[in-house]
Amino acid sequence: MDIIVLLPETSEEHIRHILKKLESKGLKANVSQGTERTIIGVIGDTSKVTEEEEDAIRAMSGVENVVRILKPYKLASREFRRTTTEIDLGGGVVIGGKKLQVMAGPCSVENRASLMLVAEKVRDAGATIFRGGAFKPRTSPYSFQGLGEEGLAYLAEARKKTGLPIVTELMDSRDLDVIMKYADIIQIGTRNMQNFRLLLEVGGVDKPVLLKRGLSATIKEWLMSAEYIMSRGNQRVMLCERGIRTFETATRNTLDLSAIPVLKQLTHLPVIVDPSHGVGKWDLVAPMAKAAVAAGADGLMIEVHANPEEALSDGEQSLRPEMFATLMRELKPIAAAVGREI
Repeated sequence: MDIIVLLPETSEEHIRHILKKLESKGLKANVSQGTERTIIGVIGDTSKVTEEEEDAIRAMSGVENVVRILKPYKLASREFRRTTTEIDLGGGVVIGGKKLQVMAGPCSVENRASLMLVAEKVRDAGATIFRGGAFKPRTSPYSFQGLGEEGLAYLAEARKKTGLPIVTELMDSRDLDVIMKYADIIQIGTRNMQNFRLLLEVGGVDKPVLLKRGLSATIKEWLMSAEYIMSRGNQRVMLCERGIRTFETATRNTLDLSAIPVLKQLTHLPVIVDPSHGVGKWDLVAPMAKAAVAAGADGLMIEVHANPEEALSDGEQSLRPEMFATLMRELKPIAAAVGREI
């Protein structure tokens, strides 16, 4: 018993009665109200619910059917929701809809002047979301770690100037309050994909979450991490493929574009692709971005820097603003060919 499908026009009183019944069994519930049906996702160890107890719930007023989901990720599964989740950021920016959303900007917020310049350039080229890291997880403790709240303030200023919502990474739950103050989308980076305490923290807030795939994570492990977030009530989760670690050294990582159609079969969550981290070389970003759109991605995340050779992080994989503008123009016919807009 993992999904309870309700009849149309089921009253709030009947829904509350069903929820109370589930609570008496030690289970939690997530109510998802669609245009035609309301579905209750049952959270917890449903294996302990006997067939007789399941039949009793099936017989309750307002219940149309009770469905078992075999996959370990319940709320994230396509069985739970047949249509792709759409995440509305306001201002016409909807992730998961017909229009592809492009997140662009520098890897790190370095200073105010360069950030404002890039923000205006990517907006003019057609980007719909501005990206930038204020807290940076670096392999070396001696590398640039980000500007912290100062960087977040610059991002907020860029949003005010351009109208673009901002996405930035959360590394530590101790920084959640300050990230909530500034960000429109919280990014959970590769290294924290299985930081389950952090996932539960962002699951308890009202802010969309961009969950990047771990360096060596399977698709199942990735979806289970999404389930951690959703189990706390935050259903506005999007998945970001950014390359996985393989034996290949010609590129920084191996961008797994096959994950896009696989995810489309398994989950209703929107899928974003980050070709910049996937390949690690600026001249390979455009071809892989085009391939991602052709494969069915709902959006892209691309690093753009005004002067990549002087970037404090990831300069080798960053596009210059004019290159980004060219890419955006070249993506239009590809998006149209697969029934999307950009």
